[in-house]
Amino acid sequence: MMDMVTFFDLIQQGYYATYPLLLCSVVALAISGERLWALRRMDARMIAVGKQIGFFLRRGDVDGARDMVERDAKDLPLGRIYLELLPRVSDTGIEDLLAIADGHRVEQTQVLRRNIWLIGTIGSAAPFIGLFGTVVGIMRAFHQMAQAGAGGFAVVASGISEALVATALGLGVAIIAVALYNYFQVRLNDLGTTMRVGITRFIDGVCAWRGDRGTRQVA
Repeated sequence: MMDMVTFFDLIQQGYYATYPLLLCSVVALAISGERLWALRRMDARMIAVGKQIGFFLRRGDVDGARDMVERDAKDLPLGRIYLELLPRVSDTGIEDLLAIADGHRVEQTQVLRRNIWLIGTIGSAAPFIGLFGTVVGIMRAFHQMAQAGAGGFAVVASGISEALVATALGLGVAIIAVALYNYFQVRLNDLGTTMRVGITRFIDGVCAWRGDRGTRQVA
């Protein structure tokens, strides 16, 4: 009676493709978990801080605004932007404040995107790794057929099974990675919009305090 070949046996047989795919899946899940934890409730906290900063600045309470940010938002991207802008509110023009804020916003957005590119790369590369395993598995199947000197399903079954497992695993890893990558793209775009709104509220508060007319929203 022939021994039953399990799914894990097939993974071990196609190690040259399946092991890299398993490693890719672990990396994608680890990065996703870290980013999900880092971004948790960030948008709600930034919205709340943006509303508070406008309240302080309209009254001209720069010290109170700084204390609030250092107490409640120094770990937030928007809070770090505020800490860069607050020392400049009394002697810097509105256009210059906007330019400084926009530069720091881009910098903070890059920090939020840390390692996200790896998830996208895994999503793009995983099907090709699986395809590589498929090609090698079929080549091995035909090699076994040539050595046996005869055809038949029994001769090539192992190689074909190995090839199909590599394909399935590559597609599975790619689907998960692409879904995660798209989720983070939408999430980061929303956070970028929240930062722009928070900067606009900051500038509005400064203009109301100074009595300046007209503000321009961050592009």
